[in-house]
Amino acid sequence: MRDLAGKHAVVTGGASGIGRAIVARLAREGMRIVVADVEPAALDAAVAELRAGGAEVTGVATDVASFESVQALARRAVETYGPVHLLCNNAGVGAQEDVPLWELPLSDWRWTFDVNVWGVIHGLKAFVPGMLAHGEEAHVVNTSSGNGGLIVLPFTPIYSTSKSAVSALTEVLHHQLAGTTVRVSVLYPGPNVVATNIFSAARNRPATHAREQAQVMPPITLEGLKEMFGGKLDITQPEEVAEELLTGITSDAFYILPRNERTDAGVRARLESVLARRNPAPPTL
Repeated sequence: MRDLAGKHAVVTGGASGIGRAIVARLAREGMRIVVADVEPAALDAAVAELRAGGAEVTGVATDVASFESVQALARRAVETYGPVHLLCNNAGVGAQEDVPLWELPLSDWRWTFDVNVWGVIHGLKAFVPGMLAHGEEAHVVNTSSGNGGLIVLPFTPIYSTSKSAVSALTEVLHHQLAGTTVRVSVLYPGPNVVATNIFSAARNRPATHAREQAQVMPPITLEGLKEMFGGKLDITQPEEVAEELLTGITSDAFYILPRNERTDAGVRARLESVLARRNPAPPTL
């Protein structure tokens, strides 16, 4: 989809981080955008700032873990700007800790999968039928992660597992939509850790998924990761990810990720281990 001007996009998790950067970048291309987010105050602030900059955006409070909420988002989007041409299933959370996965509370698994995996499924079910029906050129982008989609970091067990699922279902979607007017991409932000507030995602954690046991240790933070890697951890800014997404959409690329020697080496080493039937080696970040 090379010409984005005047077309309609929906971005979940759009009030902050990668989603916020994506919205701003698409707005500069002249797209009309529905910004969906579970955090009303952050959503209102983002929409006000974007409109002040001349963007044509509408905010819709949305909980992607609820299919009814995502259905309502789809209805509101079409009512506001007409047919949806670009869907970015971007909302995500991270609840994992650097402990054995069997010691993690089940509520952590359920909450993370409700957002990271079911949120994508809900988005596809609510939007793809309409995108096929209107018959115009359209595109779906699902946000996975280099952690889970490309390599697996053992100290983030729930997040890695959820993002592996997103990668798999996006590849299935690509095959199933082949020959239609809808293109599909999987976004791998990075290659480094992205400077977002996903590490504080628990601020939006619902009471229905409150921890049923005491926290084993403090959750992983950006500063904690820097310490873990001796201060040598490189950080990617959300705006860089948004630029890669735009390039991927306009070139109809399935895999959206930057060309980076370290990332390529990690992926190559993992695939070579599979083909050689070798046990997994500790990954590098």
